[in-house]
Amino acid sequence: MLDMKPWYQSKTVWGALIAMAAPLLRGAGLDLAGSDQAVLADALVTLAGTFGGLLALYGRLTATKGVGG
Repeated sequence: MLDMKPWYQSKTVWGALIAMAAPLLRGAGLDLAGSDQAVLADALVTLAGTFGGLLALYGRLTATKGVGG
């Protein structure tokens, strides 16, 4: 794999986390069907990417030093 991405942009990682959380949620009274888990994973990937972009933008706008190369 030459093309890398952050862990939080991986649907596989989010799917695994949701799959591990599903039994715990079921014990708390919330049942996630397989299709619900896939939709939730897609939504979390989108939210994580958006959060990462916003955090990068905030960091650049509030930085006290320039970027050198």
